[in-house]
Amino acid sequence: MKTKLLGLFFAFILVIRSDAQEQEILNLSKQKWQWMAEKNIEKLEPFFHPQSKFVHMSGTWKKDEELEIIKTGSIWYKKATIHDSDVELFGNTAIVWNRITLESIVRGSDAKVEFTVTEVYQKNKRNWQLLALTFSSVKDTHIIKK
Repeated sequence: MKTKLLGLFFAFILVIRSDAQEQEILNLSKQKWQWMAEKNIEKLEPFFHPQSKFVHMSGTWKKDEELEIIKTGSIWYKKATIHDSDVELFGNTAIVWNRITLESIVRGSDAKVEFTVTEVYQKNKRNWQLLALTFSSVKDTHIIKK
């Protein structure tokens, strides 16, 4: 009986820890959109993994090019409204799916587009870093199934 109770206690602790990590990742994802809107390269530079890749409608590029695009404003992520999110943890890796409406300026033109954005994160020591970010254009009725 003691062994079963101890097992249940540890299972409960793991669930709480997992939920806390999931919320931490969702908060970081949300904060990332704010940093991008603010063109805050100082926060984004260490947050983006050195080998990170970004898949947009017009191409795929690495960290340095994404930071330059944000810095110069050739894409200005003015506002990301998050409608739906899900996160899955796999050890020190997390995958986040966000359904968003992205208001931006792309090469001087206003844009407002519905996307599902897939983000892959890896925990290095104490900090999470973004490994990959992929935009998928979707209809506003798109649902992320959990």
